Amino acid sequence: MKQPMKKSYMEGLLALALFGVFTACILAVLLTGARAYRRLTERDDAAYDRRTALQYAAAKVRQAENVSVEHFGDADALVLAEQLDGERYETRVYCCGGYLRELFAHHGAELEPEDGEQVLKAEALRASLGEDRLLRVEVLTGGRWETVVLCLRSGEERAA
Repeated sequence: MKQPMKKSYMEGLLALALFGVFTACILAVLLTGARAYRRLTERDDAAYDRRTALQYAAAKVRQAENVSVEHFGDADALVLAEQLDGERYETRVYCCGGYLRELFAHHGAELEPEDGEQVLKAEALRASLGEDRLLRVEVLTGGRWETVVLCLRSGEERAA
């Protein structure tokens, strides 16, 4: 009579041990999946930030009447000039304080880089305009440089 009781006790312990192993495996798979999902979303967010900052600058250039590159504060800035009601205004796109910023002001206004509106997170912006009217814009976001090269049209071509 003692033998069957010992056997059922061992079967119960074996079932409990199997349940514990099964539970541990499920938790390990869930935790691995959660870590992988977090890494993927962080990577996708960083890629989105890089592409968006660069495309934002490119879209602003495409909309502008007159584009130049100037030094503003400690870095390069895209200067997009336009005429409104006979007055000249400038929009500056630049990086300052960890953000891509935009500053719209009357031509000649004395403003500081910190005065601009924060648009997107970005560490730095480099821009150069060659004699061939090729504008090269580079944005540093998430430790990686992204580049776009735009061919600027002159004012005469836009009027045609």
